[in-house]
Amino acid sequence: MARILQLDEAIAELVHDGDAIALEGFTHLIPVAAGHEIIRQGRKDLTLIRMTPDIVYDQLIGAGCARKLVFSWGGNPGVGSLHRFRDAIQNSWPVPLEIEEHSHAGMANRYAAGASGLPFAVLRGYRGTDLPAQTDTIKPIECPFTGEQLTAVPALNPDVGIIHAQQADRAGNVQMWGITGVQKETVLAAKRSLVTVEEIVDELTPRPGAVVLPQWVVTAVAEVPGGAHPSYAQGYYERDNAYYQQWDPIGRDREKFADWLETEVKRERSAR
Repeated sequence: MARILQLDEAIAELVHDGDAIALEGFTHLIPVAAGHEIIRQGRKDLTLIRMTPDIVYDQLIGAGCARKLVFSWGGNPGVGSLHRFRDAIQNSWPVPLEIEEHSHAGMANRYAAGASGLPFAVLRGYRGTDLPAQTDTIKPIECPFTGEQLTAVPALNPDVGIIHAQQADRAGNVQMWGITGVQKETVLAAKRSLVTVEEIVDELTPRPGAVVLPQWVVTAVAEVPGGAHPSYAQGYYERDNAYYQQWDPIGRDREKFADWLETEVKRERSAR
């Protein structure tokens, strides 16, 4: 049964130095507040996993939390590059960063395999690209029935899967709606999971197209209103486009980034 915890308690218990963690959200319901709490608690040597790492991963990388990034596409959506990510790759600042690059389809299939308890996924992707030459977790495989040459990628089973959702009830059942990306698969594939939610309610009201995660697949739930900002939470708040634009000059400059960490992330702990 999922336990209801405070965010700082959940991160302290579930996320350890050296873990492989996935904070998933496809433009929507990105667990930004959880990422900031990981920074505040000073986690190190993490393997960060995400289909589309955006500014919260830029922040985690810039804060020195990561040793490796497993990803498909990375950038500040609608704005440009992730400059803390770029600095880590080009200059090993603040620490060197190893990368493992896949396609979107490859990452989605890896999560699905992990959620299904399978060792790997098979797809037709990657042909005609140089990713197999750059990434040793992409391997050719022959179909035993047709002889077709396909591609195999290993399952993703993060130590911790973290997502954001709109609601949970007091038993820890979670409901989310709108664009849900691979959030469900992330929770099912992970060894431990944390769901931050906009609110905890007495009873979940069924919604068309919603995804419900039963409490027995969730390790912990934390009520964090606004926990996806600056991304959006359908039915609660819109995407803060200005924040993404404002991040670009902050991310470009090490001193501005250090000031941002001190005033916007670490200050949140002292304000509690």
